[in-house]
Amino acid sequence: MKTPEERNGRKKGRRRFLKTVSLGAGATAWLDKVGVTFPEASNEVAREDRAFPGQVEYPRTLRGSQLKMVSFPLGGVGAGSIGLGGRGQLRDWEIFNRAEKGNSPQYAFPSIWTERPNQAPLARILEARILPPYEGPTGLGFANVPGLPRLESCTFTGEFPMARIDFEDSGLPVNVSLEAFSPFIPLDADDSGLPAVVLRYRVNNPTTSKLKTSIALTIENPIGEQRTKDVDFTGAYGRANEYRKGKDVEGLLMRNPFLPTGDPLAGTFALSILGADTGKVSYLRGWPSARWWESALLFWDDFSADGELGPESAVRTAVGSLCLAQEIPSGDKREYTFLLTWHFPNRTPARCGWSAPNGHEQDVIGNFYSTRFRDAWEVVDYVASKLTKLETGTRQFVAAIRETTLPGAIKDAAMSNLSTLVSPTCFRTSDGHFHGFEGCNQKGGCCFGSCTHVWNYETVTAHLFPGLSRSLREQQFGFSTDKDGRMDFRRLLPGEIEHWGHAAADGQMGTLMKLYLDWRLSGDAPWLRKWWPSAKRALEFAWIAGGWDANRDGVMEGVQHNTYDVEFVGPNPLCGIWYLGALRATEEMARAVGDDKAAEDYHRLFESGSKWIDAHLFNGEFYVQKVGAVRKEDIAKGLQVGMGTVDTEHPTFQLGEGCLVDQLVGQYFAQVAGLGLLLDPDHILATLQSIYKYNYKRTLKDHQSVQRVFALNDEAALVICDYPHGGRPQVPFPYFAEVMTGFEYSAAILMLYMDMIPQGLELIENIRRRYDGEKRNPWDEAECGYHYARAMASWSSILALSGFLYHGAEGSVVVQPRISPEKFASFWSTAAAWGTFSSAMQQESTGLTISVVHGELACRSVIVTAGKTEVKKSSVRIGDSSLDHSVRREGRNVALTLTRQVVLKEGDQLSVEVSSTS
Repeated sequence: MKTPEERNGRKKGRRRFLKTVSLGAGATAWLDKVGVTFPEASNEVAREDRAFPGQVEYPRTLRGSQLKMVSFPLGGVGAGSIGLGGRGQLRDWEIFNRAEKGNSPQYAFPSIWTERPNQAPLARILEARILPPYEGPTGLGFANVPGLPRLESCTFTGEFPMARIDFEDSGLPVNVSLEAFSPFIPLDADDSGLPAVVLRYRVNNPTTSKLKTSIALTIENPIGEQRTKDVDFTGAYGRANEYRKGKDVEGLLMRNPFLPTGDPLAGTFALSILGADTGKVSYLRGWPSARWWESALLFWDDFSADGELGPESAVRTAVGSLCLAQEIPSGDKREYTFLLTWHFPNRTPARCGWSAPNGHEQDVIGNFYSTRFRDAWEVVDYVASKLTKLETGTRQFVAAIRETTLPGAIKDAAMSNLSTLVSPTCFRTSDGHFHGFEGCNQKGGCCFGSCTHVWNYETVTAHLFPGLSRSLREQQFGFSTDKDGRMDFRRLLPGEIEHWGHAAADGQMGTLMKLYLDWRLSGDAPWLRKWWPSAKRALEFAWIAGGWDANRDGVMEGVQHNTYDVEFVGPNPLCGIWYLGALRATEEMARAVGDDKAAEDYHRLFESGSKWIDAHLFNGEFYVQKVGAVRKEDIAKGLQVGMGTVDTEHPTFQLGEGCLVDQLVGQYFAQVAGLGLLLDPDHILATLQSIYKYNYKRTLKDHQSVQRVFALNDEAALVICDYPHGGRPQVPFPYFAEVMTGFEYSAAILMLYMDMIPQGLELIENIRRRYDGEKRNPWDEAECGYHYARAMASWSSILALSGFLYHGAEGSVVVQPRISPEKFASFWSTAAAWGTFSSAMQQESTGLTISVVHGELACRSVIVTAGKTEVKKSSVRIGDSSLDHSVRREGRNVALTLTRQVVLKEGDQLSVEVSSTS
């Protein structure tokens, strides 16, 4: 610990550095306590003394060249997705039971027609103009009719799960916008998992005349393999489009009856429109069949003539079109709401890219949504009948995030990466279980198995869809954990047939922390008791002979497979601190189930391991690895060996003396889970400062890497490992020179938790500036594959800055915002409820209001930060009803404990106020 003189001498630099951000009342007190320092303003890393790009705004607004890379995933959680391009085009059709970047029917486009009195009608493809490059072996080809006129430009606004496009065209007499979304409602995984997209075009008539305006949506029947040729032969090939009409909805149901019923591509797709009673609907079950490109020409002649479709040709292609024509009075507006729905029940491991037990590669593991609906038209009926409810819940969530007072980059990072849940990275099998690849390849998933050491970083599922998070835990602590406690770090499908057979040290320990978090957010004691024996075996597996901590001293010395796809040999911070977090988590769970002896043992090991790591791995600036040696014959069976570290007596691919970006990832997750500090706070802060100092490259123009490149040139990023004092192994571990956003987020968010607010924000802003729409898709952060799961760690930035922490078993709510405590508002969630809160801390009082939007919140106590306010008066109310309570001062915090637990329901507000005036 620093002396008072050392602390006082270093405060000036810290305060100067932090003055660009309004910190929470507890932040500066904590920093004073531990003596943390940041560089003096004259130093090159002082943020206020160097050029710094503008802050990332939220919602994200993109124009011009920034539209090029946009593919905004629309679809249900675990149900597949269709990308909405920046120009308004439909792209990346990934609904056919696997990832398929670039996949699209030959024809899938909207078109608009309008007519002014006494003037010729005007028809356009309802997309902004195509962006460069314009070259190819046949120019731009013919798919999606690139030679037909489009609108001049557009502005894309994205705040997942909703996207808005405002089109602009000086020759079009109407103003047109598109709002696109799929239902996405926290805590409701089923209705957030619908295979459906809503496309709502809004047309405003600013002229002095009544206008007739039509919008048509054209989609080629996508069922079965596409026959791509150099000329347009869009024959039906057995594909059939059927007109359907329901209550307030009508459209086309697309099938391919010639596909075997068990084919992974067999299924149905529906194109439909709502509210047809407001105008006239016309349709083509197929374009007229013709040679070359005449089918498209005949369609365009038909539509452009009068803004309606028909009559149909006797011989048709598989390209269907659906049109709604409406009259729009002067100064008025109309909506055109289309639904895209799908139903492909035959997911197999081989089709999606998941490893299976031998001989089971073609087994149908299914999709959960297919157990709710028989075909795509049943999805249409459901969405049409429930749309008001589905849309309201989605908009409530979007509004709750938008109205927070969090920085734009925080909201943008957290919300944009939610899109991974609707990408092909994630799926739910017909038994309801949730699964995830690490990411997506061009065709198929990348790295199967709901990989524990990757999925451990994300916190979205636990906080937004706890049923899905618990599904992962139940699989991991169910069949995947054997009688000895070895947990498969990848899961084969179909499940419960064959074990993967290998354990990962960081993956297994982190999963124990996630089990604790799932329980803490719910308070579900029977659920915890059910899985406790397996959890206990999983922790104590570390102690087996030849295992990770065979001598039971709280330190992992053995062969430790980890997220870098190699085995670290000897004590290291990555696996070691995950282990400390697991010991703390299992200690708390043991106490909760009444296993006091185990709790005492785990606490003793935690204390021992924490002290040892601080004493032996901390080098004065950061934590390092003490590379060890283990004879292969001494390694316990089931520990992964051979992916890189073949010779464990003379190991290669090690960390060694490097400064690792996620050396404190176990501490990051401990903060999320409310487990407290695992190591000396001074060492934690010094390590974070070192990561900021050494791993943070403000420009990568001189950075040297022969590995995969995810950031380059003048971009700013955290590199995975830096060797500031030399000593880099001749063969360091893989990926050491790379940049990956999931690792960046975990480090940056721990900085937020530890009140290094400016640095954490800067790093997150850097990530989101790299994903600017021109260089990369803002709704697709890649690592080993598109839509990488680890990047969902970004959600934790909301948890860190909001300071909201809940313990379901205790009914305790903690609200301690880390920025702008004088006036703060944020989103909150538990396993049973979500909503918003607002807080205000004045000189003489502190007020808090918690609003429940959905679900029920059980509450027995509330802790708020009240600064130095002497509490002379306090109140706790639900609406106008006062609640009896007691008050206890805890440093700068005030705990208000209710006489009896209350349950807040939807629409309820809990108001708390403490004041120094009586």
